Amino acid sequence: MNELREVEVVVVGAGQAGLAGAYHMRRAGFEPDRDFVVLDHSPAPGGAWQFRWPSLTYGKVHGMHALPGMELTGVDPARPSAEVIGAYFDRYEHAFDLRVRRPVEVRAVREGDGGRLLVETSDGIWSTRALINATGTWDQPFWPRYPGQETFRGRQLHTAQYAGPEEFAGKRVVVVGGGASGTQHLLELAPYAAATTWVTRRPPVFREGPFDEDAGRAAVALVEQRVREGLPPRSVVSVTGLPLNDAIRRGLADGVLERRPMFDRITPDGVEWRDGSRVDADVILWATGFRAALGHLAPLRLRAPGGGIRMEGTRTVADPRIHLVGYGPSASTIGANRAGRAAVRDIRRLLAEDRPAAA
Repeated sequence: MNELREVEVVVVGAGQAGLAGAYHMRRAGFEPDRDFVVLDHSPAPGGAWQFRWPSLTYGKVHGMHALPGMELTGVDPARPSAEVIGAYFDRYEHAFDLRVRRPVEVRAVREGDGGRLLVETSDGIWSTRALINATGTWDQPFWPRYPGQETFRGRQLHTAQYAGPEEFAGKRVVVVGGGASGTQHLLELAPYAAATTWVTRRPPVFREGPFDEDAGRAAVALVEQRVREGLPPRSVVSVTGLPLNDAIRRGLADGVLERRPMFDRITPDGVEWRDGSRVDADVILWATGFRAALGHLAPLRLRAPGGGIRMEGTRTVADPRIHLVGYGPSASTIGANRAGRAAVRDIRRLLAEDRPAAA
């Protein structure tokens, strides 16, 4: 499995961002398997969506934008999003003949000879002139640490492990996190659980009215500024707030979404605040988000002193051969589409500059 194969571009990941990048590679005249290859570690099409819990129906999905070149229409909103988007991505891969290779685990990306990169995988080594990294965040759930966490006698799980509300029937559940997942979990759990408690580090911000184009650009600009400075990106949702829809309004009215500040410690039987107040719990559900899955890029030493990766558009400042799509300001479905197009445009320019002039 140590066969060395050469291509112009390797795309790592076949979620929204990776497929968008592969689509634009095709549009630019690159041939799959000859000029570029798409490697995906998931067992089937669908990116991270295939792992979402069954009760997350398509109608509950927050802002799913169609892939370039193929609309997603006529969908039953009651169908699980994992089924809908998995089938859509599958059709897309075949329609544009993207020839995604899976399951292939990318273990490391290193410096090779002659200005090329070596992409070490479970299916051999690829030598490439440029890399589009679209590995998303699903594989890096973020678990905060709190005093006493290891003493808790109940169950702790992350959103990434959530399978639906039924398993929490009769349980006292503490949900940690003020994002979309945390509120969705609470609204689903409430009819089943014996009791729910919602805790967040900051008071949640609910957004009234439509989210127009100007607001979207302003939100993306805030995230973009951080990655330009080499700081770890915040999610776009963290700066847009939560949409105040009918389900959220009901949750606020009936007390399910009554938020408490973050607890100070975890006890064997629950959580406790500095003032001595406490809540007994059988389960702590950490809806605390994800971090970018970039461990395979560590050999390239891309991180800035601020802990993030400095970016210009989709290109990493430390290495113009590496493009991150679905990262920072492009970590949304519409942003991923645009990032895929921008990355391919830059890569075409890079490859043209590297080619020797004709005699």
